[in-house]
Amino acid sequence: MVSPTAEQRADRAATPRHVAIIMDGNSRWAAREGVITALGHRAGVEAVRRVIDACEERGVEVLTLFTFSSENWGRPEAEVRALMALFSRYLRRELEKLQRDNIRLRFIGRRDRFSPRLQRLMARTEKATRNNTKATLVLAADYGGRWDVAGATRDIAQRVVSGELSIDAIDENTVGAAMSLADIPAPDLCIRSGGDVRISNFLLWQFAYTELYFTDCLWPDFDAAELDAAFAEYSRRERRYGMRKIAKSGTQ
Repeated sequence: MVSPTAEQRADRAATPRHVAIIMDGNSRWAAREGVITALGHRAGVEAVRRVIDACEERGVEVLTLFTFSSENWGRPEAEVRALMALFSRYLRRELEKLQRDNIRLRFIGRRDRFSPRLQRLMARTEKATRNNTKATLVLAADYGGRWDVAGATRDIAQRVVSGELSIDAIDENTVGAAMSLADIPAPDLCIRSGGDVRISNFLLWQFAYTELYFTDCLWPDFDAAELDAAFAEYSRRERRYGMRKIAKSGTQ
């Protein structure tokens, strides 16, 4: 087996294991281009395809995309219908590629507010890709960080009531194990496109020590070069997880 070169080791160190992305700017892109909002969302899907391929090429193990938030139901009805149709079309068309690329697809978020047909499609796509091992694509659909925390709290409370768990045994690990991404390492890097500087109720628990990167680039314009810029910034960050770096002399 050939040992990796120093350059290859440096590249791996600069690549986050788990990347989460808040894909913002489709509507503003459409307004800028003078087209209807639905075309902005379609252009956003093309950006999704580019970024999935770029992450795969760079060795990212998990990519989590904020596709539809709990609050997005409040958008105009016609826009929501268009988003649901686009979501369904994406799942039907991308399954073959996910299989070919050995990528597992997972969903987090509520499902009961989607149509029965879309729920079946989501379940079928998850099942078809569950044994794929190269990477994992997580789509957060009808997801909210507060919903996630509330659900974990409810599950823990039920375990206490049933006698399975004592109150004194509840700790951070207990809560983390009840969250939607319990079996996946927390994101190393969160990228938000579109210029806004907030996390918009996304993965509130999991982002405790996630590096945050914000760009003015509207999501439909996001590409491999934008991803590399985010990774370059990530590589310059010193992740101390609340601790302080100890100098070689022993002083702090």
